[in-house]
Amino acid sequence: MPSVVHSPPPAHLDAAFLAAKHQAGLAYEEYLASNPVKAENWRKLEAQLYLTEDQQKLVRGFTREIKILAISGIWCGDCVAQCPMLVKIAQATRRQNLIDLKFVDRDVHIDLSQRVMINAGLRVPTVIFMAEDFEPVSILGDRTLTRYRSVAALQLGPSCPLPGAAIPQDELNVTLQEWLNEIERVHLLLRLSARLRERHGD
Repeated sequence: MPSVVHSPPPAHLDAAFLAAKHQAGLAYEEYLASNPVKAENWRKLEAQLYLTEDQQKLVRGFTREIKILAISGIWCGDCVAQCPMLVKIAQATRRQNLIDLKFVDRDVHIDLSQRVMINAGLRVPTVIFMAEDFEPVSILGDRTLTRYRSVAALQLGPSCPLPGAAIPQDELNVTLQEWLNEIERVHLLLRLSARLRERHGD
């Protein structure tokens, strides 16, 4: 009978690894301070973003802590166009750090980036959503559907939109809603989690 050779399991995302990466990550202001020149494009986009009253009410109703780790590049047009949306959503929570959002550079944290490649590529932003104890819940990247539709409509434009390029307000609004939808989905998953309900007695 021929011997069976088992290859080692692929590197995975366990809670301890993600906790270490989240701890090594930077808060938004620290991340932007790492490159003040490039950060200007982030600030311009940030100034265009707002949550509606209904969106704010939804986020203020969150009760479970969500850890979020955004693998990013401060030079990346798609990061400029989307990462400030995560910040706006996190800032809208009733309790500080209920959404605990950190940023890591894709190339500096290549050991993480390689574990969450999309279509065999190191794409940014790639966002990892975790429970309060860093158990992984969801990964979303590198563009929401609306962002993909916009890029596809350009047909053979640059594969990564230039930082600072104008984005229509309606596209920003819909893309923001798509990120909020994913965060709400993650929150509901955590809120209904049997292990977390047992832990919190709710």
